[in-house]
Amino acid sequence: MNLYSTKQRWKFALILASLVVVVISLVVSNSIIEKITERERESARQWAETIRKKGELVRLSQQIFQELREKESREANLILQAQQVISQKSDLSLNLDLEFAQKIIRSNKKIPIAYLTGGGIAQSINLDSTWTSKQMNAFISDCRAKKRSQKIEVYEGFFMEFIYGESKELIRLNRENDSLLRAFNRDLLDNKNLIPLLLLDEKTKKIEATNLSKEEIEGVSIDNVLSGFSYPPMRIDFGNGIKLLYYKDNPEIKTLTWFPYIQFGLIGLLVFIAYLLFSTFRKAEQNQVWAGMAKETAHQLGTPLSSLMAWVNHLESQQVDTMMTTEMQKDLDRLSKITERFSKIGSEAKFEPQDLVITIGENLEYLRSRFSNKVKIVFDVAHEGPLIVPHNVSLMEWVVENICKNAVDAMDGIGELKLSLRKEQKRVYLDIEDTGKGLTKSQFNTIFQPGFSTKKRGWGLGLTLVKRIIEEYHKGKVFVLKSELDKGTVFRIVLKSE
Repeated sequence: MNLYSTKQRWKFALILASLVVVVISLVVSNSIIEKITERERESARQWAETIRKKGELVRLSQQIFQELREKESREANLILQAQQVISQKSDLSLNLDLEFAQKIIRSNKKIPIAYLTGGGIAQSINLDSTWTSKQMNAFISDCRAKKRSQKIEVYEGFFMEFIYGESKELIRLNRENDSLLRAFNRDLLDNKNLIPLLLLDEKTKKIEATNLSKEEIEGVSIDNVLSGFSYPPMRIDFGNGIKLLYYKDNPEIKTLTWFPYIQFGLIGLLVFIAYLLFSTFRKAEQNQVWAGMAKETAHQLGTPLSSLMAWVNHLESQQVDTMMTTEMQKDLDRLSKITERFSKIGSEAKFEPQDLVITIGENLEYLRSRFSNKVKIVFDVAHEGPLIVPHNVSLMEWVVENICKNAVDAMDGIGELKLSLRKEQKRVYLDIEDTGKGLTKSQFNTIFQPGFSTKKRGWGLGLTLVKRIIEEYHKGKVFVLKSELDKGTVFRIVLKSE
């Protein structure tokens, strides 16, 4: 019992130590991962704030550009009105207005203006003299497309088309604004190593820019795409509409979060497989040891047993007291049976369909003569007729004998030993009940372990042999059905019937 208790304590200590190591490792790794995650999130927040400021800069640029465009549009309209004043019929009362209109037209130094007649450009102001006819036609088409043209009557019956474009300064600012927008989107797309993000138009729900892979967004609804982002979106006004910037943690962070659990899971699986393999090999070695010891015991008992049998025959021939030789013969038969048991343990036992009632009944008759008269043995069979069960008689007798002897020892030689045998469907149940000291719950399984014994001088092998004979040889089950301290214990054996 001390050996087994020490083994259990060491096993519990190792399991506890392993759990402590695993828990500490998980706590430390999670702490490190949390710090990395927080650092990544802080970087993401700083980056998002930078993007927001860039977005604000883009919005301001768009606003300034729009104001300049509207200013130039007002100046162009003023020039158009001045031209209309000049084109009106002369009137002395309008001299002052005419001079003022001419002054407005002459003050235009940057807005490109052209007067078109049926034959082409009749007059132009601030147009690039290096333009080719193709560029000139493109300018005219662009002005007409943007509705920057109007017909004016120069004099009665003669019309000219007044068109105006954008100044070189406005075109340059427009290019710079477009470059700023492209740079902003490039900052989004080049952010492959920081965080996953997506820029979405709030009104149209159209993706403006993203650094997600095509596989993540193609063929996927926008709601499903957005559901994968862990942070609320940033609203950025670019001047041409509100955009929503979605961003989330790096996938590597999630991988790091789950990696320790996966790692310990795999290690645990490998340890479990290794434990099963070593247990299988250890059990095979134990089986070989059991078989070898049993064969050797049978062999060692066989030689003196043969000699004793010869001596009994010799005494009988010498007409010694018959009672003496009869009792000696009984003990020799008993020794022969024990030798046979060891021999069968060490080799492949033969199982024959036999009446289990007869096997147990004959065994109990022998035990009654060996136990104290203060032990009452009751054998209750809840079945009419024979109970045919494939079993080995010698080994089954050994099982019943071992359990019964342990029961009598637990009762200190005084009490009732009851054996109940019954059949249900294709199974036979044998319950062996005593009125002894009883067992604790923790001893229900450990009592069958090698070396475990509640007796000071016990070897702890009897019930181990019982479990081995029933479960490995007869393919049945043996276990403690119930037990109460100072009230008794019930062992149950389950066997397959024919």
